[in-house]
Amino acid sequence: MPVQQGSARMRQRTVLLVGIAVLLAALVLAVVLASLLTHGRHEVSPKMLKWKDRGTTKNLQEVVLGRCYNYITAQHPELGDKDCLKIWESLKEAFIYKNPCNITPEDYQPLMELASHPIPCNKSLFWSKTGDLVHRYTKSNQNFLTLEDTLLGYMADRVSWCGDPSAPGINYESCPKRNECESNPGSVFWKMASKMFAEAACGVVQVMLNGSVEAGAFRSSSIFGSIEIFNLDPNKVTEVHIWLMQNIGGPQSESCSGQSIQKLINILEERNFKIICEDNYRPVQLLQCVHNPDHTDCRLCTNSS
Repeated sequence: MPVQQGSARMRQRTVLLVGIAVLLAALVLAVVLASLLTHGRHEVSPKMLKWKDRGTTKNLQEVVLGRCYNYITAQHPELGDKDCLKIWESLKEAFIYKNPCNITPEDYQPLMELASHPIPCNKSLFWSKTGDLVHRYTKSNQNFLTLEDTLLGYMADRVSWCGDPSAPGINYESCPKRNECESNPGSVFWKMASKMFAEAACGVVQVMLNGSVEAGAFRSSSIFGSIEIFNLDPNKVTEVHIWLMQNIGGPQSESCSGQSIQKLINILEERNFKIICEDNYRPVQLLQCVHNPDHTDCRLCTNSS
């Protein structure tokens, strides 16, 4: 009996040891598999791709949150119910850990819904190649809003961002330009935001173009020419006013009778819009003359009877 009992204990101990060994092997296998599955997400890439555009803006989260809170509290308190933290999280989720050449409109859809707000009729001001001038104008005249004067545009203006499949998921060194890949985070964002801005326009809308551009004031390849113009709703927009601004001192490359402007007018007329075009819209020209008061082009600004 003692011999049989000893043999039984030995068998039990052997079974127990085998069981422990199998369990340990399973745990090791699980850890190895988990490491392999998450390798691309958490391991720093030794050769992060180098793109031609600037990288993600430093302290992007603080910049976006600061602008969001400033917009909804100081500038537009009527939008105080917007959740800036959720807006930031939806922006981050749109690009973090993602290939910066594979961004889709669906990535940004939650952000667009969270940050959108109504645009009052008669206030929408579109632009192309007049960025500095048009924004100086909207700062001095609160009757008009560009895309960059909306919450979405205000948060994103002059900042950049893009992701990387490897940790930390954000590329601070470089981001792709549009000519490197079309579906990059910046291009997809601004196309979506521009489309939404155009769809919201109602009443009389304005567009400020540059009559000193040698290649023509209206370009079909621009955001305005390829997206915004085709997303204006003829059932909501009554008129389109074109302000064709030439630089003080020229060159005067195009007027309202110019070839590219006529192309724009034809597109708008085909979509049943009423159009008014004005060379050197007076209120904007006065703003130009503030910075060039002694130039001959500005003498009319100081004439008195």
